Amino acid sequence: MTAVRMLGVAAACLLVVGCGKKQEQHEPIRPVLSLVVEPLHASTLAVVGTVEPQFKTDYGFRMLGRLIARPVNVGDSVVKGQTLAAVDPFAAELAVRSALAEVSTAQGQYINANGTANRQRALIETGATTKATLDSAEQSSAAAQAAVTRAQSNLTKAREQLSYTKLEAEYAGIVTAVSVQVGQIVNPGQTVVTVARPDIREAVIDVAEELAGMLKIGAPLTVRLQLDPSIQADGKVREIAPQADPVTRTRRVRITLTSPPDLFRLGSTINTLIPGRPQRGYRLPATAILTEGGQSYVWVVDPANAVVSKRKVQVVGGDANFAEVADGITAGARVVRAGVHQLKEGQRVRLEGEPQA
Repeated sequence: MTAVRMLGVAAACLLVVGCGKKQEQHEPIRPVLSLVVEPLHASTLAVVGTVEPQFKTDYGFRMLGRLIARPVNVGDSVVKGQTLAAVDPFAAELAVRSALAEVSTAQGQYINANGTANRQRALIETGATTKATLDSAEQSSAAAQAAVTRAQSNLTKAREQLSYTKLEAEYAGIVTAVSVQVGQIVNPGQTVVTVARPDIREAVIDVAEELAGMLKIGAPLTVRLQLDPSIQADGKVREIAPQADPVTRTRRVRITLTSPPDLFRLGSTINTLIPGRPQRGYRLPATAILTEGGQSYVWVVDPANAVVSKRKVQVVGGDANFAEVADGITAGARVVRAGVHQLKEGQRVRLEGEPQA
């Protein structure tokens, strides 16, 4: 009887051991695909703009006239003092000649009046003339001198008017626009030629109201040539338009370029990189999210013993491919990105791939 019991106990033990081995074989090490969680970086926007001169001058005549010469065209380089355009100077030249004649006449009259006054001063000493005659002669001399001054002023004015018949460059630059053709009548103040300084250039972009609010005067930005993004220059925000354009609803931003390359020519198209606001949270593949009971979870892999644990997370957005997680995990954690419905708490896994988020 005792032997029978011992055999029964031994059989039960063997059964228990066999069941344990069977249970351990029921949960094999599962291979999984994983990734390391990284925080979302601030998005960068590329805004298209152009290279423009910081300083440019619109040249126009101060007088009405017919354009008889415009020796420059768009793209031409000019030096300081070079003639840009000219109107018919005939009337102005006649005015100068008339003013010269008036100066000559006034000077002759002054010489005669001054000589008469000198003779009267000599005669008054001998008593050969009267004080009234001397006073009249001196008054005539003073009037003649004033007439000379007036005639000289008119001559200066006439010569200045003659100088207005030509437009001369105030500095070396490049012609960026011409508005009048030879033979046309130009009005005072009407723009004829525009000259820009090519040595001081800036990037000009138009941005939406919200984006303009993110920029500050002096903020550093990177500007790249659109044809060759490898060619770039550093810049700083110099000016932000206080009001939006009534048509496009955008605000103009001017960016001073620091030592731009020579390929940043006037009129070149550029891309200005504007950093966006930092984003909170993490971006995971949609396949990494396990949904149970209306809650969202991820499987976090323990790097020490290669076992998984379920972690509750807060999903704040996403689409069919990605999910934006705001809370529940930290940067650097490794999570399972596929097969999340086949895992159990504490299950050992084998990492098959380790792509970065």
